[in-house]
Amino acid sequence: MERSNPIRVLIAKPGLDGHDRGAKVIALGLRDEGMEVIYSGLRQTPEKIVTAAEQEDVDVVGLSCLSGAHRYLFPRVVELLREKEMGEVLVIGGGIIPEEDIPVLKEKGISEIFRPGTFVKSIAEYIRKNARNRAPGDQRSA
Repeated sequence: MERSNPIRVLIAKPGLDGHDRGAKVIALGLRDEGMEVIYSGLRQTPEKIVTAAEQEDVDVVGLSCLSGAHRYLFPRVVELLREKEMGEVLVIGGGIIPEEDIPVLKEKGISEIFRPGTFVKSIAEYIRKNARNRAPGDQRSA
């Protein structure tokens, strides 16, 4: 069954990383692919990201990290989403992520990691295939 409502995506930059060009390119690209995209801005804590995800009622959280703190920050976002009973939210990541860290992140609940050079269309296809299909107006319990 095809979705009748757009997929809602939060793009977030956790930690002290001050470079957001890639995150903005992804945000605009996913918007052009028909998704509703919210960009949270730079230097967000995992707690602020999860609060925004809850307030915006998103289907997907996309995390971008270039600082090397992804091994802590990405799993912390997943942990907080689960604490809020939002474990069905698809969490994906991107940035400068060493190949050897990808299995560790996936074990901790990150669905997929997209490295530099990945086409936006590929990311959009992954999201469409893996985001929870909700009916319009189907809100998560508060």
